[in-house]
Amino acid sequence: MAKKKKNLFERFANWATNATGSSTAFIMAIGIIIVWLVTGPVFNYSDTWQLIINTGTTIVTFLMVFLIQKTQNKDSKAIHLKLNELLASHAGASNRMVDIEDLTEEELDRLHKFYEQLSDLAEEEDDILCTHSIDAAEENHNLKLTGHMTKKHYVDAKAVRNKSKQGK
Repeated sequence: MAKKKKNLFERFANWATNATGSSTAFIMAIGIIIVWLVTGPVFNYSDTWQLIINTGTTIVTFLMVFLIQKTQNKDSKAIHLKLNELLASHAGASNRMVDIEDLTEEELDRLHKFYEQLSDLAEEEDDILCTHSIDAAEENHNLKLTGHMTKKHYVDAKAVRNKSKQGK
């Protein structure tokens, strides 16, 4: 998938997230606090001296909340898409699980109870392979692989790959 050029805010958000999450940023923050503490006696620990650190930390915290939330939203969306791809590509997985993050809390609770029941049933078994068979997983894999190898996009990609190997 080709990468699109990111807009200015997205580039800034990525840069700021990486920068503020670094060791250098942490050391700088400690340095600022040390400078502030050292200047306390110079300003007689006045209200203005205290207001400087309070205002500074409030502004930084306020801005960081939005920056962190943007980064979290993007990461969450990417993780959901990756999980959806895994679910969609696995023959044994239920496609009903794709996009379940859009369900209500009540619907999610019902699904959770269903999987708790499955877990309880699995715990009653003496043999872990009884409910999660490796043989079944291998069989599913072979079925998917065999079916996948006959699809046009796979055959075309393999032909291109073989052609590029011959050219080298």
